Amino acid sequence: MPLDFVRAHTTLAPVPFVPELLLSQAREPIALWEATEASGTPQPPPFWAFAWAGGQALARHLLDDPDLVAGRSVLDLATGSGLVAVAAARAGAAPVIANDIDPYSLAAARANAEANGVKVETVEADLLDTDDKYGVVLAGDVFYSREMAGRVLPFLHRAAGRGSLVLVGDPGRAYLPEGLIERAVYEVPVSEELESVPVRRTTVWQVTAPR
Repeated sequence: MPLDFVRAHTTLAPVPFVPELLLSQAREPIALWEATEASGTPQPPPFWAFAWAGGQALARHLLDDPDLVAGRSVLDLATGSGLVAVAAARAGAAPVIANDIDPYSLAAARANAEANGVKVETVEADLLDTDDKYGVVLAGDVFYSREMAGRVLPFLHRAAGRGSLVLVGDPGRAYLPEGLIERAVYEVPVSEELESVPVRRTTVWQVTAPR
């Protein structure tokens, strides 16, 4: 069961840059990566087991300025651990939808929401070709590959065009697009084993509708 796997391979601990929130985090990143593939079937990387820089920055931004999401519907796209969704719910958003295509991610998101005493709904689906409207769309660390960026950006542009507030957190990933509006910049502590550095300068950007 995904939830059992998540609990067996993570420890509940405060998030480095958002210590008021708890997150199920991997004790041994490389060992976990290997464990996810032990079944012999292809598995996506365990993005759900880490507090990535973009998500930490977004979570910090929402908790410091809860009026951005309070009382509004929120979609946390490619939720990973659910950190951003949990922060949105803590800031007063409702309903909060945590979306991913990885069932382990959604199990982690549910566990993390429960650990923080907030309500988060999960949706396991590829939503990038859909057009449902949300008050706020959030996405942390989604520009890590050309393919992902090429699909995510049109979705975010469409959401902004429908009137959603669209915010992304990004620590300078390779495929970050141009034309975004800078909202805040943070120095975010990260896993040196994963990022090769102890701190990533990370920006919260607003995506607007293309002109």
